[in-house]
Amino acid sequence: MSDHGKGIDASKKILEEELKTLEHELRVDLPKEIDRARQLGDLSENAEYHMALQRQQYVKARVMQVRDRIAALARVNLNSIPTDKAAYGSLLRLFDVDKEEELEVRLVTHEEADIAKGLYSVQSPIGKAMLGKREGDEVVVQTPGGKRTFEVLELKTIHDQD
Repeated sequence: MSDHGKGIDASKKILEEELKTLEHELRVDLPKEIDRARQLGDLSENAEYHMALQRQQYVKARVMQVRDRIAALARVNLNSIPTDKAAYGSLLRLFDVDKEEELEVRLVTHEEADIAKGLYSVQSPIGKAMLGKREGDEVVVQTPGGKRTFEVLELKTIHDQD
């Protein structure tokens, strides 16, 4: 398996651990908390009870999101990733025109992202802007800190790195 397949597997593992924790909270911890809060009396003015119910709704929603994300990662077909333009797993050497410096960016899943290590989520502003780009392309990215302009100096797709 390529390192990138392992990256997807690592992302799934992170999500599966979160799912396990959330499901335990939903099945074990929250019912106890709700029951404890009910015993405090008048439910209409019981802040603990209402907080527990709100947390229960949040956890249920998050469980659905995590399950959807795990399913989406399971459907990723590494063979369908382009060989000639930036996509998941690509390593790009960029020139930051504004700062006049080079940087390396690897496009990864949200779960793998670590900007300090040059791992940018394909969902981040820079990650999204790089998708589909080729060597020589100039890319203007609207970041939270303002517009930044990059030139793609080198592109290695997931297929070039195995």
